[in-house]
Amino acid sequence: MPLFRRKGPVVVRKGVGDDAVEERKIRKVGGSTVEIRKVTPRPEPEPEPAPPADRNGDRGAKTKSSSRRSGGSGTATKPRSGSRARTRDRRPRPRPRPQFEVITPPETDRKQMLVRTMPHQKQIVILEGPVLVEHYVARSDKQSLIGNVYLGKVRNVLPGMEAAFVDFGEGKNGVLYAGDIQYDPDEYGKRRPRIEKALSPGDDLLVQVVKDAMGHKGARLTNEISLAGRYLVLAPASDMKGISRRLPDDERERLRRVVSKIRPDGAGVIVRTAAAGASEEDLTADVARLAETWEVIQERAASASAPALLHEEPPLEIRVIREHLTKDFRRLLIDDKDTYERVTGYLNRTAPELASIVRQYEDELSLFERFHVEDQLRKALDRRVWLPSGGHVVIESTEALHVIDVNTGRFVGHSNLEETVLQNNLEAAEEIARQLRLRDIGGIIVIDFIDMEEAANRQAVLTRLKEHLAKDKTRTQVFDVSNLGLVEMTRKNVSDGLLETFSETCDKCEGRGILLHEEAATAGAPISRGKRAAEG
Repeated sequence: MPLFRRKGPVVVRKGVGDDAVEERKIRKVGGSTVEIRKVTPRPEPEPEPAPPADRNGDRGAKTKSSSRRSGGSGTATKPRSGSRARTRDRRPRPRPRPQFEVITPPETDRKQMLVRTMPHQKQIVILEGPVLVEHYVARSDKQSLIGNVYLGKVRNVLPGMEAAFVDFGEGKNGVLYAGDIQYDPDEYGKRRPRIEKALSPGDDLLVQVVKDAMGHKGARLTNEISLAGRYLVLAPASDMKGISRRLPDDERERLRRVVSKIRPDGAGVIVRTAAAGASEEDLTADVARLAETWEVIQERAASASAPALLHEEPPLEIRVIREHLTKDFRRLLIDDKDTYERVTGYLNRTAPELASIVRQYEDELSLFERFHVEDQLRKALDRRVWLPSGGHVVIESTEALHVIDVNTGRFVGHSNLEETVLQNNLEAAEEIARQLRLRDIGGIIVIDFIDMEEAANRQAVLTRLKEHLAKDKTRTQVFDVSNLGLVEMTRKNVSDGLLETFSETCDKCEGRGILLHEEAATAGAPISRGKRAAEG
């Protein structure tokens, strides 16, 4: 019987673990293009040098004490390398404090605001030069409740969800989470109490709508009331303080000194971006108006029976002007006389220097058609957005997740593949930031840019995206590029977007975009495509 020598294992490829660095290169071999991947382990960080010994300091004292413990021989003993040293290495190090990155938005063309009024709806758009960037609408059949204050009644408390359902008189009950409840520290201490101890079914409490009802979800409520003014936000029964980060440092310091003098006792104040250049008299008048509004709310709450509306936000045009209109705007055009008088009256009371830019539009050609807004709105309702160079962006949405895919399309570039991809991604970054504002897309957003080899190019695209997102007043958060080359970000979601406002679910496919042949899959029936297509 022949004997076979058993061979030992042969290392074919060494693993590099999860901290591998992957390099990709594209080369032409013969007549085909191939991709070469090189995987190398990440270099280990160099150990930090030990601090120099101080002859007369603490280190010398430790050496002397250790020598005495060893018998007073006068020579220092060697440090132990046992469990004590390993214990010191395992001690958790303090986490570094997060560094806030302040991105300055690029300069934009002079902005203008257009207000179109119809019997069934009112639309407001903001243009940067000729480009449409934001759109707001108020329909007669669906009004936004954000900012309204109600006297609500607790209907149900769910400890497992740390939430309560509150009837505030608007059909579907709103949801109030435990973190949005104001409590008395003298009664509950420093720790926030559990929701079942703070609330019980049948309790009356003040609530404010912070997020409209969307789909099958009810409106989100808060017990921490805040009243928005032209320059400030007043938070009664709170100690919060803040100043917009969009303002320069010297202006922030000036406003901080002014607010410290005019802030009411026991109330918090947040300074808005519109307060840039505002005098102390303007800020004082704004605080007085908000404090008077809060007194009216308290008086109504004392005599009302829940559920009841205590304070209603002003019409759409006043809210948008309060949030957005600044000295950067060139003009504000309104095609309705009543709306024009309402806006001029508000500006004369709060910002007289801006009343001169308001004009009533009276031409025969419609306001939106005159400024090509209708064409841009049609494109904003499409899933595909074309870029100037010929590439395109595809936007797909689910209930709370939005996916954006970037493609080169018809763009073939000039010099090399990396430059072509970089130019396409830079254009896409600008357009994506604009589409998020225009379509009012909120929630979790995943962007699939085209892969780039150089890290500097990836960082350039990420920086371009952040710069143009800095124009957005809605809070956004952008994360670094993932290992798969994806950019993940979030944008605050407070109401239905442009597509949800002007669309409804298809009754044939229930919003899936396809027609199912269930009988063909289950019973083996033949597929009659012509008949189903005619029905659809």
